[in-house]
Amino acid sequence: MQTSVFVFAYDLADEGYGHVLDTVRERAGASAVNLACSYHHARDVFPHNPRRKVRFLEGGACFFRPDPLRYADLRIQPIVSRLTDDHDPLGRCIEEAEQRGMAVRAWTTNLHNTSLGSRYPDCALQNAFGDPYITCLCPANPDARAYLRALSADIASRGVQAILLESIGYHSFDHGYHHERSFVPLAPAIRFLLGLCFCPHCTAHLSASGVDVDHVRRFVQTEVGKVFDGKPSDVETIPVEREALAALADGELGAMLDARCAIVTSLVAEITDAVSAVGPTQVIAMDMSGAAVGYATGMPTGDPAPMRAWEDGLDLPAVAAACHGIAVLAYARDVARIRDDLDAYARLLPAGVSLTVGVRPMPPDCHSAAEMAPKVALLRERGVASMDVYHYGLMRLHHLDWVGEAVRNGTG
Repeated sequence: MQTSVFVFAYDLADEGYGHVLDTVRERAGASAVNLACSYHHARDVFPHNPRRKVRFLEGGACFFRPDPLRYADLRIQPIVSRLTDDHDPLGRCIEEAEQRGMAVRAWTTNLHNTSLGSRYPDCALQNAFGDPYITCLCPANPDARAYLRALSADIASRGVQAILLESIGYHSFDHGYHHERSFVPLAPAIRFLLGLCFCPHCTAHLSASGVDVDHVRRFVQTEVGKVFDGKPSDVETIPVEREALAALADGELGAMLDARCAIVTSLVAEITDAVSAVGPTQVIAMDMSGAAVGYATGMPTGDPAPMRAWEDGLDLPAVAAACHGIAVLAYARDVARIRDDLDAYARLLPAGVSLTVGVRPMPPDCHSAAEMAPKVALLRERGVASMDVYHYGLMRLHHLDWVGEAVRNGTG
């Protein structure tokens, strides 16, 4: 089992490329790093960074020097980080890693891009009322798809081991901006309906799949409108479960959910084809269900993580067939919960699918080396291809030691 550590280009530039790589190799037993090559807006605390303890990340930026020729005919153009002014962070990371016998995996946040959504609002998700959600590009939009194909192929051409595709599906209403406000109480099912995309490209795809999109749109407008007006809506009491929601709008919502999955699967397939055309880099689609509500505390409850993947438009077996592997998140303190989630993935995914599992060796998931050890052991027992440790810059450095202890002493 490979051990890889998530890093930002800021970590490498501020602390030194060689220093960071040596630290994760020696303290965590890592043989690879996952470098964020494109990332979304965030404000993060960096406890051991020598230059800045609290940083607002360059939202939507690429942390490498893109090849202009790959984007020459595209409407959407990459936004490039200021870090690239004097060097290429990805190129430097690969060079330093190769000197140490380590691999570099690229980590991209694809559709979650407020900067691009603001610049190209017609490429963003659009709700039933016609409002664009500038925090997320739409997976059905042809300009967004073309950009992601070019971006992924560009990164793959540098020789990275793999590309981890985060944010490759539809985002929910709650996965948004900052300082989001609603003084109108919104039940979970209403929030789900508000997150559905009705942009022209989704409408065209859904209609071509036989979905009565206008009927679904009117249904959403009516039910959400009742809530906005302070009137009762039967939808408010419905749980956010696929079977329950699929029956709404005379069953047309269920057809819409199926068609959304097909859109996302085809996008993953297109990216995989683009990457495969330039070299052997693996494309690994990330299911972010393990970071959903409940996992933020490290004590998730309810159905196993993969049971939520449909909310983002992920048909996991189909997506797995369209790329080289699936990445999942084991963001839980209880090792039994992680085992249950992995069991659910095993039942859902075809046999032999390469699995990458993200872990947090820090609170709220881990409070000691003794809590980390059985998780590492479980992942090795399950034949996981890579354990990806989140996140070098955001953790206290002694948490890396917890990983390294488990990896080296045989429990991992």
